[in-house]
Amino acid sequence: MTFKQFLAFTLVLSFSSAAWSGDAKDDTIDGAWLPSSAELGGKKFPDEVRKTIKLVVKDNQYTVTVGTEVDKGTVKLDPSAKPKALDITGTEGPNKDKKILAIYERNGDRLRVCYDLGGKSRPTGFKTEAGTQLFLVTYKREKP
Repeated sequence: MTFKQFLAFTLVLSFSSAAWSGDAKDDTIDGAWLPSSAELGGKKFPDEVRKTIKLVVKDNQYTVTVGTEVDKGTVKLDPSAKPKALDITGTEGPNKDKKILAIYERNGDRLRVCYDLGGKSRPTGFKTEAGTQLFLVTYKREKP
């Protein structure tokens, strides 16, 4: 995977959210989210890239900024799935016309998302493995 592809995936991945055990009735993901930790393919995601990421979700639309790169698209949640499912579709930027399948859980101002950047199948757990394009991110809601 080239850095540009990685950056594109990171943009889309940088967003998402919904409910984790404590917020079972609140499946909203609207807000601004900053990644506090991340791993890709079984390895820690570089902090220097992670710290440049910001995800904003509003009304089923997302904008992810990684450095100066911007990626936009739609977010579709399925909170009834086990684990909860998230579909991301890029409409502008490096992920235009790409669909990324993910799972999520949210607990208050913390959101955890596991994405399959390869777009092949939805992850089944919140873990990554070497040799895969699974991307696991824990976000904190940005305070105004």
